[in-house]
Amino acid sequence: MGLASMTGFARSDGSLQGARWTWELKTVNGRGLDVRVRVPAGMDALDAAARAAISARLVRGTCNANLVLTRDGAQPLVKINEPVLASLVAALDVLKGRIDATAPSLDGLLNVRGVVEIAEPEQDEAARAAEAAAILKSLDVALDQLEATRRREGDALERVLNERLDTIEKLTKVLEAHPARTAEAIREKLREQVAALLDASPMLDADRLHQEAVLLATKADVREELDRLSAHVGAARELLAEGKAVGRRLDFLSQEFGRESNTIVSKSNHVSLTAVGLDLKSTVEQFREQVQNVE
Repeated sequence: MGLASMTGFARSDGSLQGARWTWELKTVNGRGLDVRVRVPAGMDALDAAARAAISARLVRGTCNANLVLTRDGAQPLVKINEPVLASLVAALDVLKGRIDATAPSLDGLLNVRGVVEIAEPEQDEAARAAEAAAILKSLDVALDQLEATRRREGDALERVLNERLDTIEKLTKVLEAHPARTAEAIREKLREQVAALLDASPMLDADRLHQEAVLLATKADVREELDRLSAHVGAARELLAEGKAVGRRLDFLSQEFGRESNTIVSKSNHVSLTAVGLDLKSTVEQFREQVQNVE
């Protein structure tokens, strides 16, 4: 199983005994798993079941799941909220002698919020259970489509990430063999810097000069950074080969890539070495951006 992207879209329709519905699922990038479900009013149990089904299939990303439900030929029930209407009429009787105003009409009373309630026809328990099961089955179909979409995008991501790793590996080898990293080049650069120190401070004592020379020599050496870059490339390839939800670990590795490339540029002792280091930084940033899409 290959990588999966965190972005995807799916749609699934279903129907049962005059009821028709559509699930729409959309996922985008996220640090963890954030499931947001919208179902028609009065279907709270279905909301919880849908969240559980989605959470069992996805690992990372923000998932928006929307259910639209219509019923063919089902006439809504109109109910009068008798207690609210009685309270309203009683209040009008109290105010009648205090306020000189036209008495409210029937349609005016019915327009008061809470007096008239519109409700869907009641279903028996068996019908509700059958409908809920069919709706959840449609959700599973939509999740299958969503996973397939995310896998297809994941395959494309895997190719891009491997290309970026190839480039990082190539640039690391260029840095390994760069003439500015030879012992002779480092010694020459060190000699120039020590000479500059002596010109600036002719009275610099031998101990201080030795300390400065050691610091300069250490700064010029990027051996450890190059070794770590090679190790990170190998670790990233292993994660890509796993084909699981490795986005978090790849994100951590991309930060390590960035740390090593920044250090190499800061330690550079030659303009051409800096140019290679900047190319490395650019490639690492491209790798990091693509990793943000991996589940």
